[in-house]
Amino acid sequence: MTEPRYDVIAIGNAIVDVMAPASDELIEELQLNRGGMTLVDDVRARELYDAMGPAREISGGSAANTLAGLSALGAQCAFIGQVAQDQLGEVFAHDIHAVGIDFDTPPRAGAPSTARCLIFVTPDAQRTMNTFLGASQFLPADALNEEAIGGARVLYLEGYLWDPEEPRAAMRRAIETAREAGREVAFTLSEVFVIDRHGDDFRALIDDGLIDILFANHLELAALTGEDDMEAGIAAIKDKIPTLVVTRSADGAIATRNGERAEVAAEPIDEVVDTTGAGDLFAAGFLYGHVKGEPLETCLKRGAIAACEIISHYGARTEVDLKALMEKKLG
Repeated sequence: MTEPRYDVIAIGNAIVDVMAPASDELIEELQLNRGGMTLVDDVRARELYDAMGPAREISGGSAANTLAGLSALGAQCAFIGQVAQDQLGEVFAHDIHAVGIDFDTPPRAGAPSTARCLIFVTPDAQRTMNTFLGASQFLPADALNEEAIGGARVLYLEGYLWDPEEPRAAMRRAIETAREAGREVAFTLSEVFVIDRHGDDFRALIDDGLIDILFANHLELAALTGEDDMEAGIAAIKDKIPTLVVTRSADGAIATRNGERAEVAAEPIDEVVDTTGAGDLFAAGFLYGHVKGEPLETCLKRGAIAACEIISHYGARTEVDLKALMEKKLG
């Protein structure tokens, strides 16, 4: 096997996040799914945008956020995702290139526009996300850079993107490409509603041995396994997946790898400002340790440190020297 060009290549939604603080009353008035993620159409997206206060725009998307964290730690990364030929598409491409990530998926002409996620952040730091997937739903298999996929140590797939048909087919092809090249496939389940819609697909991928690393929070694990008890859920699938990572918000995280188990507490924090991207950055920290061959517990600690940094401020992109922070925390 040739030495990989990339540590991680990811396929995900190419989204621009639009974030604004919001009152609990506004969440109720707009009848939003508080603390969750809801898919919306273009009309609803415009309606919600008009109702927002002063907002910040920054490139986002779950897998892209993970790559940004990985790149900040020094990993070599590439992203595959679909934007439109519009202003937000240019914003996304600029931002992802600016953090050192290769991105060469050609923009798509015509409607729909580039995806956006309208994020309302309440005083308790909960984020209520409303996502218009736009152009990101139309990533075709022929847009895949199969040479880059075969040249990456890990292919990282975002569960959110499994919903639309065209990118789902592209992701299946990407798994085949990675497998043919002898590379690892990592998958994040993303959200319970995704499992409700596509759980059979995910369970089949696991049963067929196509997933090497699975990221889930405790609620997603329950939805995937049908086991409300977390330990029962872990027991149900840990022998089917070489590496299983289960996050539990303030209660820390657990990972199993080929019979080994490790557990870490959440990093202490003075104030949780915004939980947007916590899972994405946890995955970044963990994957960085994984591709560098570090012990399982160290991988978890990296994940916890990265997640803690991201929830200390607005937005899902780090605002400190993440590499220096890791070195300080890990010694």
